[in-house]
Amino acid sequence: MRTTTPNWLNLVQPTTDRIIALADDLGLHDLLREDLVQAHQRPKLERYDDTLFAVLHTARYADAAEEVQFAEVHVLVRPDEIVTITHGATRAVATARRRLRDDQEIMALGGEAILYGVLDAVVDEYSPVVKGLAHDIAEIDYEVFGGDANVSRRIWKLTGQVAAFDRASRSLREVLNGLIAGFAKHDVPETLRSYLRDVADHLTVVTESTDHFRNRLRDILTVNAALMSQRQIEEIRELNEAGRQENEAMKKISAWAAIIFAPSLIGGIYGMNFDTMPELHWEYGYPFALALMVVAMVVLWAMFKFKRWI
Repeated sequence: MRTTTPNWLNLVQPTTDRIIALADDLGLHDLLREDLVQAHQRPKLERYDDTLFAVLHTARYADAAEEVQFAEVHVLVRPDEIVTITHGATRAVATARRRLRDDQEIMALGGEAILYGVLDAVVDEYSPVVKGLAHDIAEIDYEVFGGDANVSRRIWKLTGQVAAFDRASRSLREVLNGLIAGFAKHDVPETLRSYLRDVADHLTVVTESTDHFRNRLRDILTVNAALMSQRQIEEIRELNEAGRQENEAMKKISAWAAIIFAPSLIGGIYGMNFDTMPELHWEYGYPFALALMVVAMVVLWAMFKFKRWI
């Protein structure tokens, strides 16, 4: 069991030249040098000779943007020293340093203990993300049944954020499994094994929550699609009803226009004042014209009534 506290070097968003200089000073493996220079890697755990290299992803939830924001932490564990390199905005390393500062018993367990401290801080940062996602999903429940037109876009965006967070947490699970699998081989103290199992238990709660979120969002999306279809059917029905009513109104207007047009046509013809028009000087011409108008209107009215236009 180690009894000395390892030297801890922490670099925050270093330049490529600074990382290369560090790799030269430590005499790191060429593949490890390449991994250190290339950020934006998936969480992983690898060993290069006497150096244990871990890539961890931290997460924080921005409520206003409804976005999970990730940062990357590289951890180099060597026999007598540990190096942490941070890419992006995260307080995980600072939190781990604060927690371990006064715990010399844990620090004396070596670099693996510091790696545990960083892992513990990373997993602890996942808890607010879980709470933020749960809160927003609960809001979506109300919006779906409230008929919010923008809820589909919000569901789709939040589904992507949950998926990204799920990938990060499950990849971290692989890192923990790799550490746990190497307990016996690398003679990890039992105290540290218990700590790492505790971190693994906390991470299990996180991954189970993301599973629940994904299933819930899928169900919400299905319900929302069904509700949207129902609303569209109702809108189509309302449009059809409005069209039918408009069509009935046009029928009535057309029918009464035709009825009114008939006497106007007859009156217009007999009002042209031609001398050679038939029955122009007939004694009963005027009553006949009036009677003809009435008959035409009655016939048209009866015909439109039969067709249910009026």
